[in-house]
Amino acid sequence: MLFEKNRAAAKITTRRRPSIVKQKLLLPLAALMLATTGMAQAGDTTISHGISTFGDLKYTADFAHLDYVNPAAPKGGEIVIANERGTFDSFNSYARKGVSAMLATVAIERLMTGTADEIGSSYCFLCETLEYPEGKEWVIFTLRSNITFSDGTPVKASDVVYTHELFMEQGLPSYREGVSRIIANVEALDDFRVKFTFVEDSPINDRIDQAGANPVFSQTWMTAQEYRLDETNTQPIMGTGAYALDSFEINERITYRRNPDYWGNDLAMNIGRNNFDTIRIEYFADGSAAFEGFKAGEYTFRIENSSKQWATGYDFPNLQAGHVVKAELHDGAQASGQAFVFNMRRERFKDARVREALGLMFNFEWSNETLFFGLYARINSFAENSYLAAMGTPGADELAILEPIADLLPAGVLTDEAIMAPGSGARQLDRANLRRASELLDAAGWEVGDDGIRRNAAGETLVVEFLERSPAFDRVINPYVENLIRLGVEARLNRVDNAQYVDRRYAFDYDVITDHMGVGYEPGSGLAQSLGSADMAESVFNSPGVADPAVDALIEIIRNAETKDELVTAVKALDRVMRAMKFWVPQWFKDVYTVAYFDMYEHPDPLPPYDLGYLDFWWFNADKHAELLAAGVLH
Repeated sequence: MLFEKNRAAAKITTRRRPSIVKQKLLLPLAALMLATTGMAQAGDTTISHGISTFGDLKYTADFAHLDYVNPAAPKGGEIVIANERGTFDSFNSYARKGVSAMLATVAIERLMTGTADEIGSSYCFLCETLEYPEGKEWVIFTLRSNITFSDGTPVKASDVVYTHELFMEQGLPSYREGVSRIIANVEALDDFRVKFTFVEDSPINDRIDQAGANPVFSQTWMTAQEYRLDETNTQPIMGTGAYALDSFEINERITYRRNPDYWGNDLAMNIGRNNFDTIRIEYFADGSAAFEGFKAGEYTFRIENSSKQWATGYDFPNLQAGHVVKAELHDGAQASGQAFVFNMRRERFKDARVREALGLMFNFEWSNETLFFGLYARINSFAENSYLAAMGTPGADELAILEPIADLLPAGVLTDEAIMAPGSGARQLDRANLRRASELLDAAGWEVGDDGIRRNAAGETLVVEFLERSPAFDRVINPYVENLIRLGVEARLNRVDNAQYVDRRYAFDYDVITDHMGVGYEPGSGLAQSLGSADMAESVFNSPGVADPAVDALIEIIRNAETKDELVTAVKALDRVMRAMKFWVPQWFKDVYTVAYFDMYEHPDPLPPYDLGYLDFWWFNADKHAELLAAGVLH
């Protein structure tokens, strides 16, 4: 969720713990470097306030506030958002069971974090400094001495160790497997220093980032509550964050309240952030009910995901009277890679010809014109809207990576231009694509019978079920289903409730789902969870069931890239190969946020390139709120 992403994204300090000074005798020049840039050499190790994968940190240790926030933003007020999926039964988002409440991890903070205006940088947050040798065989985090959990008890290094061990015992199997390949041991050196030792042959670039992503739970509290990560629980895990659960009613609403005694109130990274007193979530049965609720003022901020509503629905009285702002705000981030994804764990989707044929029957151009009012562009790449997308034919740098694994690659990868999503005509059913899809299915052994249904040699029909939970997708999927039926496919849409969807999704019990397949800007070991063979059977992140030796080889190259150029080249090669595998039907994206909100919120201008931040660094205008109350718009 967007807010959880934001909350994991940005804390820093300018102070150093005395224990570091005692531990290392620093030269005057090194001490000066640490005070200004936040980095210093101490013997054979580096001590810093952050780390960047390739290049330099943007923010020095003595910065005043993030460049994209308003440091004078007032604190106060409430922002109310909606959940359109109707239900939740747990505040434990780490379990495979149950439906987690929205923002359930709002109180959980991590050792390190990033910012919304740079790529590849991680800054100390719960830690004050990190120390590591040149080879990054280990890292020592020195915790801040003033961190407390929401009950006022202090955070100790032993809590970090406990949390890591808890995830390794009770976390998702794919998570445990992935982390165990990087982190060999975690130990508390004293109350404030914790050491992570890394697996000898693990990717160097992933090591400190993986350790820094470690959340911190209270060992005392978790033990007293007998809290398990692998079970549902209507009590959220107690954390150290700026917000904590205030109240909730199952299936109706949740309120999180800002802690006035939050330990991080004065951190430079937090200036201009955490501005709302309360964040409330109203639950609705579906998108239609949620939109009606917004028009009536039942919640106050909406990110509009329906192009139809954006184009035709915003003519209600509160907007016409100027009480609601409708805005398109620039989004410079990589597209999420939203797509229909085939489950290749199922035999009928293992043949690339079948997948290609089914993908040809989705008519984006017709959908965009007829259903989306021309608001979207087609996704072609797993790194769409970024410099990581493969373009044209592979250059010499990509070929140097791809040629050694040529016998593992789909046909044409070395010589042809990168696969683009198929184009279609103005009619819903593109007859040229229908003919091509028919040829592919015939060649794959799925022939049309006298009844117009395609069957294989065993007499099995070609069944494709779209598993969906949002009624907003009905108008998109139903025409796709109609086109597939014309092809002889036994296609259908099965829309289920959220709980059933989650259960089936985690059990890999689906033919086709909509997922987000974007690779990110600096992918690393997470690729093994989402695309790797070793984790395919267990990883809920690998929705298509990718298990391919060429993909595995490219993931290893990406994980071990030593320069940004090497990383970019390897990601482009991976993008090129996966597009040729055709296990997805790419959908659409737009490079703007379409938002509507009651005119009592304000934001920095310009916004940072990589985050809208509406729950993070926007703020409440009390005077405008009073005007809305006086007008009878809000209650």
